[in-house]
Amino acid sequence: MASTVTSRPGYGQLLRTRGAWTFLLPGFAARQPFAMLTISIVLLVQHTTGSYGVAGAVSAVTGVSMAVFAPFGGKLADRFGQRAVLVPGVLVHTVSVLSLTVLALSDAPLWALFVAAVPTGASQPQISPMVRARWGVKLQDSPLAGTAAAFESVTDELTFVLGPLFATALCTTIDPAAGLFTEAGLTLVGGLLFAAQKSTQPEPASRDEHARVEHVSALRIPGVRVLIATFLGIGAVFGGMQVSLAAFTESIGEPGLNGVLYGTFAAGNMLSGLICGAVVWKIAPQRRLLVGYSALTLMASGLLVAHSAVLLAGLGLLVGVCIAPALITGYTLVDRLVDPTGRTEAFTWLTGAVALGQAAAVTVAGQLEDRFWDGAGFLVPLGGTALALLVLVTLRSRLVPRSAGRTVARGVGHREPVTVD
Repeated sequence: MASTVTSRPGYGQLLRTRGAWTFLLPGFAARQPFAMLTISIVLLVQHTTGSYGVAGAVSAVTGVSMAVFAPFGGKLADRFGQRAVLVPGVLVHTVSVLSLTVLALSDAPLWALFVAAVPTGASQPQISPMVRARWGVKLQDSPLAGTAAAFESVTDELTFVLGPLFATALCTTIDPAAGLFTEAGLTLVGGLLFAAQKSTQPEPASRDEHARVEHVSALRIPGVRVLIATFLGIGAVFGGMQVSLAAFTESIGEPGLNGVLYGTFAAGNMLSGLICGAVVWKIAPQRRLLVGYSALTLMASGLLVAHSAVLLAGLGLLVGVCIAPALITGYTLVDRLVDPTGRTEAFTWLTGAVALGQAAAVTVAGQLEDRFWDGAGFLVPLGGTALALLVLVTLRSRLVPRSAGRTVARGVGHREPVTVD
């Protein structure tokens, strides 16, 4: 495969950027809850109700709420500053998660869980796009900007993998509510520490008297809509795997294997993410995404034939290996398709798509596991990636950046349109 690893500035050089660790460390802690929330809700509500379908429905409400409100949070952060959005958001989220946990433990009616799930998802802090925006402030036109994009994609991968693994371990070895209690604590401490780093946050647009620009939504860019569809499919893999692995290990009388199997899936994901992020590819990202996503769909189809823990571990490893290139390439394409003034919003659309796909997958997989055979939930990763691949193949031309010489409007105001390189 045509690639090289010699021309990109290294991760070590990036991490020596002055002041980077002041937002990287609290940012890493604060972004873990994003990946812990869904599986923690599933495991707690399934424990209290005995139904994966009910648990999936509650987590789906959270995911939908998160996907709907996340882009608005990104716009507010761009306009008023990250700290102004983060501090109240962190407090609301912490209270909402604790309320949902108490309701689940007290056997509250299902409608009460649904009501509590709405603010829980809507207030989920969008740390990853905010960290990316801070890198932009630090690096601007530096050659390290590409390395930072790769590094953040790898960090997102680690978050999507370590978060559910940590939550599963807490819920299965300590207490079913331990995952949500930890999620709330990490959100509160990590979020407030991250918000406290005022020196590295982007300048709020409302303070820029020379840039009275009404920005066009990133959702209006066709390529962003295609990427949202592909990220929905990736979310379907995460959600389908979480529920189906938990149901499979319970059906064979070895619930403790859930963490091992998900850890194997995580290992493949992390390994390929680290490698993919360190490589400078000569293959166009559009083609890379198409090839990688085809491989992901193929590997997901193999999950249906896994009837033993060993075989499921091997197939889960391969599925994990295929996810990282798709995610990293998708985020790379955002940098090419979206003007810098709209990238924070675009990133929140993609993270919201993963959350929405994950929530929908948890719901459907839970219903399949309740109503049909053990392992029926593995239909969800296959179905989600197959549908997303169909969209990707059909609309792949939308992922090609506009050619040189054409212009993209940055907004309505006194600024002139800028030429796309």
